Amino acid sequence: MTTRRTLLLAVAYVLLLAVVAFGVPLAISLRDRVDAEVRGQARSQADLLAASAPELLGAANRRTLDRLVATSAGSVRGRVVVTDRSGKLIADSAGDGELGADFAGRPEITSALAGNSYQETRHSDTLSTDILATAVPILHRGRVVGAVRVTQSVEAVNDAVRRSVIGIVLLALAVLALGIVAGALIARRIARPIGRLATAADDVAAGDLDARAPVEGTSEQRSLAQSFNEMTGRVGRMLDSQREFVADASHELRTPLTGLRLQLEEIEHLARSDEERAAAAVALHEVDRLAAIVAELLVLSRAGEHELPAERIDLGDAADRAAGRWQRAADAKRIRLLRRSGIGSTVSVAAADLDRALDSLIENAIVYSPTGSEVEIVDGSGAIAVRDRGPGLAPGEEEAVLDRFFRGHAGRQGPEGTGLGLPIAAELAGQWGGGVAMANRPGGGAEARLTLPVVDREAAGVRS
Repeated sequence: MTTRRTLLLAVAYVLLLAVVAFGVPLAISLRDRVDAEVRGQARSQADLLAASAPELLGAANRRTLDRLVATSAGSVRGRVVVTDRSGKLIADSAGDGELGADFAGRPEITSALAGNSYQETRHSDTLSTDILATAVPILHRGRVVGAVRVTQSVEAVNDAVRRSVIGIVLLALAVLALGIVAGALIARRIARPIGRLATAADDVAAGDLDARAPVEGTSEQRSLAQSFNEMTGRVGRMLDSQREFVADASHELRTPLTGLRLQLEEIEHLARSDEERAAAAVALHEVDRLAAIVAELLVLSRAGEHELPAERIDLGDAADRAAGRWQRAADAKRIRLLRRSGIGSTVSVAAADLDRALDSLIENAIVYSPTGSEVEIVDGSGAIAVRDRGPGLAPGEEEAVLDRFFRGHAGRQGPEGTGLGLPIAAELAGQWGGGVAMANRPGGGAEARLTLPVVDREAAGVRS
């Protein structure tokens, strides 16, 4: 997961916790407050009407009582009725349709006519819904002369609470959305310098030592970018010095080696006995071996640097060319060099690096193969395998033989070598994203497998 996404998720998580922590208690508090206000308003309107009603219960004042009842009903958004002391309906905000009806059986009217206040939520069989019923007695000179009842739909109250809660939820979502947008901008601002630093690091890893990271962002990020640029510059200077040293050392070593070889050839030519000629030949052999080590060290010192451009190369064609180059050397040792084709594939690599790596593997196989045996070169999907019937590898030598100057038990007991052929092949393949792996073959011998990333596969399954 990227830094930007991680920061954005962290901001969203914190905002969500904050919204839940504040929103849920607020919604609960709002619900309770609305319920308390509805109950308090119903009770206050019932008390106000009960205080005004004793003088208006007579028929002469019925019109005034109806106006008060309608006003109270509008204030509480419910139904308001007034009964006499026997429970007969004498005023109704819903109209005159039920005037004279007996309400004495209603629990709230019964409680009010008994001189008690009543406020409960109950189910109305008439309306088939839950209602909040509030009733108070009408008192005249200490005696109960009637009752006032206020009824309100619980569903209407719940709708009001629900609308308020929905408003809080929408507000919380808006806050969360704005917070995420702000978090995304902040995360982008923080992650951008890191991303550019990573891009610069990738460029340096690919060999561009002139790449530099922009110095931007927070003080810590700026300090990191400056340190990275200083490190890259130092590494570039060190590599330049190394290249100059290798070039100078190679030149300085080759010159005396060439002179030494000429002198030894002259000594060999002037030798008067077989012993002298043999000694000169041994010395010439050692000079040639030393020259080979110098040349291979020079190759290793430059491994990892993309001095040559990459090409799209068919591995089968590369294996064919390698087999052609080493056919004469194999014939000279009476070794059958077999070329087998597998699944064709195309890789991106410098042709010279691929040829040099294959030459190291094939030369190693021919050197260690006994006379009369065979060496196979087989191309496959992104790989070329070189198989021999030599002494193979001792247990644990599969990776060690790729180390510089390590020759293994076969090298110590067999022909002389520099111990640099396989490491050179591994270094050259590694700089193009591939590698070299060594393993023993069933029935004896070793297999060296050079692999490279495939960029294009041939549709054909087997090359002809």
